[in-house]
Amino acid sequence: MKNLRVMSYAVLGAAVLARRVVRHMRAYDLRDKVALVTGGSRGLGLLIARELVARGAKVAICARSQAQLDRARRDLEERGGQVLAAACDVTSQVEVSALLALVTAQLGPIDVLVNNAGVIQVGPAEHMELSDYNEAMATHFWAPLRLIQAVTPGMVERRSGRIVNVSSIGGKIAVPHLLPYTASKFALIGLSEGMRVELRKHGVYVTTVVPGLMRTGSARNALFKGKHRAEHAWFAVGDSLPLTSMAAARAARQVVDALRHGDAEVILSIQAKIAARLYALAPGLAQRALELVNRLLPPPGGIGAARAAGRDSQSTMAPSILTRASDVAAVNLNET
Repeated sequence: MKNLRVMSYAVLGAAVLARRVVRHMRAYDLRDKVALVTGGSRGLGLLIARELVARGAKVAICARSQAQLDRARRDLEERGGQVLAAACDVTSQVEVSALLALVTAQLGPIDVLVNNAGVIQVGPAEHMELSDYNEAMATHFWAPLRLIQAVTPGMVERRSGRIVNVSSIGGKIAVPHLLPYTASKFALIGLSEGMRVELRKHGVYVTTVVPGLMRTGSARNALFKGKHRAEHAWFAVGDSLPLTSMAAARAARQVVDALRHGDAEVILSIQAKIAARLYALAPGLAQRALELVNRLLPPPGGIGAARAAGRDSQSTMAPSILTRASDVAAVNLNET
């Protein structure tokens, strides 16, 4: 029995070592590679762009706000990056086509695509309309699919490329008061995992990123319905406390590390990892727990189906000492 245990440990150790060797062998050199980061003007997208610049990549970022893009471009250039910043609504085929042509003309063929652009609508299901679901799907599913289909022919021809799709723990667990967001992130995970299977034979690696809550200050740019001040309060506090969220800079480093090594999936934050595993082991029990959580969240009412930005939904709870970490991050990560 003792010999059997020793052999088992030896086999396990050899398997772990072999996996690390293979992972190291497929590490991707980002120097002089052209990387496009959608939603790259602020938050996690900006941090990912910083990491790519630090590794020698030529980086293109896009977002809707030209003012935020200009600030992000200056930030990245001060870090020594060769940067292209272009305004683009990724839900528009015309604008995406123009963006891709501009990036290719100025930087070269795209080697790395990071689908990070996002929209968050927060509120009870009673106040969510079809337009909210359409907006979420257009941003989190159709836009990544459109971009993937545009860049993969060149990657396949070169037999080299990296694609990162930033989903969410909300793409594995249906979080209450985030239904359009979570439904579209579920769709993105399915797309991302399927694309990995299809493209791997061509030398193209697709990585699915599953963040939990991060201290980026994103609550300021989220959209809130119903009792919008109360909705903003719970969202902003959860996004800020160390017990429920992780530092965004560490998350960005993990994303780029997973990109370089072609990992299939990376779940960011220990809280998100635990939640995903518990949900997989006992989905019924997890859903009952989420039902209890839903009862604690604000009931319908307030502004109803109308939407208010986080910056217009402040209260005594947010901003406060409870949201200080995210408030500081919002300034540092161009969320203001």
